[in-house]
Order: sequence, then structure tokens, then C-alpha cells
Amino acid sequence: MQKPKLIWLNVLVFTITGLITLIGVPVYGFLVGFDGWQIAAMLIGIVICEISITAGYHRLWTHRAYQAHWLVRLLLAIGGTFATQNSILHWASDHRRHHRYVDDNQNDPYSAQRGFWYSHIGWMLRDYEATTADPSYDNCRDLQADRIVMWQHRHYMPLVLGINFGIPILLGLWHGDLLGMLILAGAARLVISHHMTFFINSLAHVWGSQPYSDKNSSRDNGVIAFLTMGEGYHNYHHSFQRDYRNGIRWWQFDPTKWLIRSLAWMGLAKNLYRTPVEKIEASRAQMLLTRTKRKLAKAPQAEVLIHRLQNEYEALLHRVNEFALAKKQWMEASKAAAMENYDLDALKEKVETLKANFLQQKRNWLMLNEKIACA
Repeated sequence: MQKPKLIWLNVLVFTITGLITLIGVPVYGFLVGFDGWQIAAMLIGIVICEISITAGYHRLWTHRAYQAHWLVRLLLAIGGTFATQNSILHWASDHRRHHRYVDDNQNDPYSAQRGFWYSHIGWMLRDYEATTADPSYDNCRDLQADRIVMWQHRHYMPLVLGINFGIPILLGLWHGDLLGMLILAGAARLVISHHMTFFINSLAHVWGSQPYSDKNSSRDNGVIAFLTMGEGYHNYHHSFQRDYRNGIRWWQFDPTKWLIRSLAWMGLAKNLYRTPVEKIEASRAQMLLTRTKRKLAKAPQAEVLIHRLQNEYEALLHRVNEFALAKKQWMEASKAAAMENYDLDALKEKVETLKANFLQQKRNWLMLNEKIACA
């Protein structure tokens, strides 16, 4: 079968910047050397590119996980242009198709089922049918009403050239080493930020755990989260794509979540969407139930153990739903208390009791699964 034609612009960009990074950086570093200012410019540039993609292109525009002030949107649009990953409209359209058709080789633009190379970078090098964008961007009608999105889309090429050459040139003129700054803050910054993002499409679909769902290839991986501004908790993201968080635990590395939350504290972001706790716990419990049932399939007295496991699972769901409902009622009453004379003590006590019951049931559930797995 004949391969799709090469997209020469992409091939040249990836090849030239890659060669400059792999060969030019060590050669120039050995012959001339880089100083702290140049290294800092590269690192800050990488952070700006990555956070603009994760907080802007991904969580703000693609998934509408929160709403942001126009100034924040403008800065994220400029930072995303610096990252050179296509316009917001095009990027979001591809990514929405990825979520809708994940792992479908015919429709997922970067299906991991087609191999690591394809999902990492190969899908951008040839004119594959799955990667051909709808010129009307029908799946992004909402974004077409955003003036900043459309401004960037219409003027994307001059913006990309102006920002990606302009910033390193200005920094180089200020610093005194124009070529060194172009190599490090220009090419190397772009290559590193590119591949950090590309890891989400490739590595985060083959390496890690699946605590929430095994219906697709997405994985949770703390190492990838560290490299991608928190995007490595990918199994959670594919299970709950509207959540503004990827790392939902306090100890999970998710700078994008911290930035969005900080913007909300400053009044620059609002309507941050959080997945209800009962949905998260139900997914985790369902996944654990499925795994334990598989282990029990050929075990002695499997039917009895599975029945017991199912009862504990249903009891856990009952407890978490009780707690979630009471918490919702308490929060609504707390808001109303500012205007009316509400006595919240009874509701708060109920929430605490139901939370304790839910946590105890969760411990029972986890202990039972561990006991059965070790038997």
C-alpha cells in the first residue's frame, strides 16, 4: 500500500531544529560555551511553551475545564504560538477527535494503537486520512466565537515566525551572543518543549497504571507528569476529561492545576470544573473490582468470593453516594446561610459522619481485595 505523501514543512521543521539541538548545541557549547543567562532563557521558554499548551490549548480551550479573563487567554495564546504546535483551533479540533475516537486507527489522529513512533511524531509527518482536519472545524464551533482564538488562527504563520525568531533575537542582542541564544533559546527550547508534549500522546499511552479505566490505552505516570506540567495522569484525564485537574491528590505533581487555581484566587479564572468525588471513587472501585474478578476467575470457590466482593462494592458505592449528597446539601446550605438564618451544625455533623462511614467502607473494600489477591 502506498504511503501518504510527506508534509514537507513539518519534516523540515522537525529535522532542522532536531539537528541543531543534537549537533549544534554540543558543538557550540564546546567551542564557544553557554552561560547561565542562555540556559535560563531556554528553561523559562520551555516552561512558557508547556504551560501555555497544558493550561491554554488543552484544559481551557479543548476541554473547557475553566473560564479565563481575556488577558490570560491572550497570554496563553501567545505562549502557545511560541510552542509552535499549530493554532488553538486546529490543535483543539485534533484533540477532541482524539478523545472521541481514542485508539481508533481510522479516526483518532494520533492513535497509540498504530505504534509509538506514529503517536509521538509520525502522525504529523505524513498526510494521513485520520489526521486530515475538517476545514470547517465543526467540532469547535464554540471556539470560533472566541475572538482571541480566531485572531491567532487567522494570523498564525506570521505570529509563529515573529515570536519564534523575534524573542531569541531580542534576547541575543541584549545578551551579546546572538547565535548562541538562537541555538539554545530558539531551536533547543522548541525541540524539548515539542517532545515533552508529544510524550503525552505516545508514552502516556504505553507506560503506567490504569486505576480508573482500561477501556482505552491511557496511563497514569508520575514521571511523565513531571515532564509535562502535570499531564502524565492521563488515565484520570481520559476518564474525566472536563476536570481542570489531572493530578487530583495534593502530592501529585500538576503545576497546570496550581496555576489555574492561583488564577482563580486572583479573580482571573472562574467556573473551575471538578469531577464529583462519587464518580471518581466509583471508577476506581469498578476498576479494582474488574481486576480482582479476573484474578478469581479460576480460583476455588470463585463464585462465593465474587459474590462477597460484589456486595462490598455495592456497599462502597452506597456510602460514597450518601456522603456526596450530604456534602452537596451542606455546601448549598452554607451559601444560603449568608442570607438566611441557617443552623449548619446538624448538616455538618451529618457530613462528617457519612464521610467517616465512607472512608471505613473504602478501607474494608481495599482490605478485602488485597486479601483475595494474596490468597
